[in-house]
Amino acid sequence: MSSNSGDVRLWGGRFADGPAEALAKLSASVHFDWRLAPYDIAGSRAHARVLHKANLLDDDELTRMLAGLDQLEADVADGSFVGTIADEDVHTALERGLLERLGPDLGGKLRAGRSRNDQVATLFRMCLRDHARTIGGLIADLQDALIGLAEAHPDVAMPGRTHLQHAQPVLF
Repeated sequence: MSSNSGDVRLWGGRFADGPAEALAKLSASVHFDWRLAPYDIAGSRAHARVLHKANLLDDDELTRMLAGLDQLEADVADGSFVGTIADEDVHTALERGLLERLGPDLGGKLRAGRSRNDQVATLFRMCLRDHARTIGGLIADLQDALIGLAEAHPDVAMPGRTHLQHAQPVLF
């Protein structure tokens, strides 16, 4: 990591220079993984609480960390904070945003004991859970609509299907 608090690239520990521009553009994902930002911030809140419980953050630091995450979340929601191509991904962008708001001493503590792979897996699960709930709700709405139609038209015949094949007509 660079010592510059605004530069939170994942590479650099063993290299004199960063990747070639073409590789950096190929590797950048912030433009399509920005949708994970709310989940990343929620995960960061939970991680901050774990750090506090482990006595790695004191009460004041936890309060300031959570306030910084709240501000970052608001800035993401209203569009005043966005990722850039230099951020590589949503996680790096949000880390930069937190460091800008809290400074490297406090903002940098959020990295303690955190695996990027675990972070990504958790965010995907959170995102998929929300989308599954949304889809489940839409399916329930469709079921209710079909039940309403069936109750309103009990004597209407409609084509039946079985094993994805046409079957005999059935009553709606």
